[in-house]
Amino acid sequence: MTGSADKVKRSGMGVFSLIWVGQLVSILGTSMVRFGLIYWAWLETGQATALALMGFFSFVPQLLLQPFAGALVDRWNRKATIIIADLMAGVGTIVTLILYSSGSLEVWHLYAIALVVGAFGSFHFPAFSAAVTMMVDKKDYGRAASMLGLAGSVSEIFAAPIAAALLVMIGLSGILMVDICTFSFAVSILLIAKIPQPEKARDLGKGLRGLWHDSMYGFRYIWKRKSLLGLQLTYFSSNFFGNIGFILMVPMVLAITGSDKVALATVMAGAGVGGLIGGIVMSAWGGSKTWKIGVIMIGILTEGFVMVAFGIVLGVPLWTVIAFVLAFSGPFVWGSSQAIWQSKVEPNKQGRVFGARGFIAMAAGAVGMVMAGPLADLVFEPGMMGTGFLAETFGWLLGNDIGSGIRLIMILCGIGTLATATVALSIPRVRNLEKIVPDADSTQAKLADYRERLWKAYRRGRFTREECRAMYERKRKRLQEAAS
Repeated sequence: MTGSADKVKRSGMGVFSLIWVGQLVSILGTSMVRFGLIYWAWLETGQATALALMGFFSFVPQLLLQPFAGALVDRWNRKATIIIADLMAGVGTIVTLILYSSGSLEVWHLYAIALVVGAFGSFHFPAFSAAVTMMVDKKDYGRAASMLGLAGSVSEIFAAPIAAALLVMIGLSGILMVDICTFSFAVSILLIAKIPQPEKARDLGKGLRGLWHDSMYGFRYIWKRKSLLGLQLTYFSSNFFGNIGFILMVPMVLAITGSDKVALATVMAGAGVGGLIGGIVMSAWGGSKTWKIGVIMIGILTEGFVMVAFGIVLGVPLWTVIAFVLAFSGPFVWGSSQAIWQSKVEPNKQGRVFGARGFIAMAAGAVGMVMAGPLADLVFEPGMMGTGFLAETFGWLLGNDIGSGIRLIMILCGIGTLATATVALSIPRVRNLEKIVPDADSTQAKLADYRERLWKAYRRGRFTREECRAMYERKRKRLQEAAS
């Protein structure tokens, strides 16, 4: 058995949409709490380091635990795993509310809570992604992925202004109580929704040793399938350059405009609206049925071009338009990529594979986060305002003012993004991925999986070569008869 989703009755887009509403409300509540806690921590400490550490303690466990979480997702019930992850986020909010209401809340409490919630949050992406595969038809994979991205865009646009208003009206404790209501709503929907569970894979290990083996399975799976490896490396590279560019967008605008908050808000609003509209369009369209890899590469090329433009041009109106286009292209890249992975990877292996995917993608973001600040502050900004190589080479284009160094980084990141897509398109294994890698529910994929299991059995001495050939031939005939 391959554990393919074609043998399980799907719950459909209707049930997924209901769950999506619950997740949308929950994400909005979580984002409002994050805004409120950041504001509280700033009032308490007046230090940017405290705010950065809150993100650090949430991010690190999610990064490190992704492969292990993915392995456990393939062992456990996916619906229960999603519920537990959401519940633990809610428990973090409840603990924060108790500490705040009693006057005992300190900044280090937020670090500890972020660490625990982040650890459980590492299960959410592989579990939810794999669950969606079992819920909706293959043709709706891109639409479902885009809807999930759309939920994030909605929270980015509306969470901060709503939270700011609520801080005045009901205070931080009120926002925390709102979040408790939102996650309770999301969990209630999950409890009543039907999420099909795939047949458990036969190659899952047992015990701690087996867990380690399973946590590495996703990396081995991707490494053996060079087309998927090429797609993952493409995403890693574009994510790396994109994260550096996006992180430096805020300081660049502030540096050039003299810390104009209105200018920054306008540019970020453009990005938020772009992501929102892009998500709506992709959700309605559902993505390409024949060349998803093309949509991905066009999206990455678009991101590269607009990052270069963002570094070259000056002025809030132009930046806002560019930020809109940059964010607009994101849902098409993400939705199409997610649809490919969900259709190509066997459902009962997606936890492990998606855990590895999540680790690789987050690692690219982490490297970008670490490099962005030092590159800007220690290398490019002083280099562009001095008399050295950078100033002499690029000063004619960007000038030698504050922010010129960040503009140069933005241009270089855009060029790196363009190069990423260009190289990927030049590689036949990546360009023709959808033809080379069979869908997980295809006869070809099922035979390949069966052949691999027979080979392992042969190496262990369970069957002779002739017996393996005979069993493979019987399997091939049964699948062909079933297909016809």
